Amino acid sequence: MNIQEYIESGILEEYALGVLDEAQRAEVERYAAEYPEVRQELDLVQQGLETYAQAHAQNPPDGMRERVLTGWQAAIRQEETAPAPTPVAAAPAPEPVVRPISSAPVAEEAPAAGFNWMMAASVALLVLSAAANLILYNRWKDSETQLVALQADQSRVASTMQAVEKRLDTRTQELAVLRSEQFRQVELAGTPTAPQAKARVLYNVATKAVYVDVRNLPALPEGKQYQLWAMDKGKPVDAGVLAAATTAGDSLQQMKDVASAEAFAMTVEPAGGSENPTLSTMTVLGKF
Repeated sequence: MNIQEYIESGILEEYALGVLDEAQRAEVERYAAEYPEVRQELDLVQQGLETYAQAHAQNPPDGMRERVLTGWQAAIRQEETAPAPTPVAAAPAPEPVVRPISSAPVAEEAPAAGFNWMMAASVALLVLSAAANLILYNRWKDSETQLVALQADQSRVASTMQAVEKRLDTRTQELAVLRSEQFRQVELAGTPTAPQAKARVLYNVATKAVYVDVRNLPALPEGKQYQLWAMDKGKPVDAGVLAAATTAGDSLQQMKDVASAEAFAMTVEPAGGSENPTLSTMTVLGKF
């Protein structure tokens, strides 16, 4: 048996309201004795109904008093207008008895029964309303949980779409650089230190923009980065360090602008780069 589905079916609330037949009540009591979850939920439902009834207790409607008084007055008028019995001629006239008005009989008992019935009906309706509100509240909580889950899924999908769009924009820009005739390409071949290494530099003479495209570079030890250098009249000019994704050949990276260059080279430097190249770690080299 699925205990959670049984609890959410609403039968515990109906049990608390006393609207189940004997067989259904016996079934609820048997499950409550057998499953602690059912017992706990049934106790919570009964406590919730009691708390709700106490918190929302209301006085009779404003017009109730007037309706009851009107009924009493009608009953009194009907009694007063009823035909008096024929007096017996032989009977002596009884001595009049003066009674205070407050001691006169008051016909209150008849409408009191109706009043009590209406009060009982009001309480019953109040309890039924509390039970219905409790069931609706539980269903609303379930719907709220599902809504939160859907919103979380929607947020994840939106984040994924943004990442995809950003990557697509990057690829589009890279393709534009690769296909632009304004960029001169310099092939960087491996040195004796790394014969299999290969990279390419794209240099725009007009805008001074520099891009690097890695084909194959050896993996670096921790704490090291590749650094690109532009050789201008025999002097090395820092063109920036390569990101890890660029080193792995995953993307085209824009480097620092270079005023003029005759050749480009890469060396292995400490993370963050160096002011001067470490020539013993030169990995690739190429010139126009």
